[in-house]
Amino acid sequence: MAKKFVRAVFPGSFDPITNGHLDVIKRGVNLFDELIVAVGNSPLKDQLFSLDERVDLIKPLIAGIDNVTVQWYDCLTVEYAASVGATVILRGLRNLTDVQYEFQLAMTNRAVAGIETVFVMTGEQYGFTSSTLIREIANLGGNVSNLIPQSVYEKLKQRLIEKNR
Repeated sequence: MAKKFVRAVFPGSFDPITNGHLDVIKRGVNLFDELIVAVGNSPLKDQLFSLDERVDLIKPLIAGIDNVTVQWYDCLTVEYAASVGATVILRGLRNLTDVQYEFQLAMTNRAVAGIETVFVMTGEQYGFTSSTLIREIANLGGNVSNLIPQSVYEKLKQRLIEKNR
């Protein structure tokens, strides 16, 4: 019996991508034949970087990983997953609040689109971070350099200077 090829998507706004996101990507590459980091828009969030900018920030961070690509999408996640032939959605869990929200979302995605969700726990050092929190701290002048990749930190500082002029 031939091994089944499994393509997964790791969706998120990644505004900006964090070390926690990278941790989930590194864990996910060992679980699937192909992993697509799927950068989407969230109408509920005030986004700092455009879709193209977020993709451009992520590309060099995953450049050395053979079975990972990054793309942006602007539709329902399950529609995007179907359009690229993915059978799994990868999600990272940080805390109990994530579990409740993600469980409901996973059940809905399976009922509506027949797509499974695989959860991985982020490393404990990333359990408290989110892109939203990082944007808020940085916007108030806090140092988030240990929470995001250095290249992303430089772009974030530059964007906040431009935004606050």
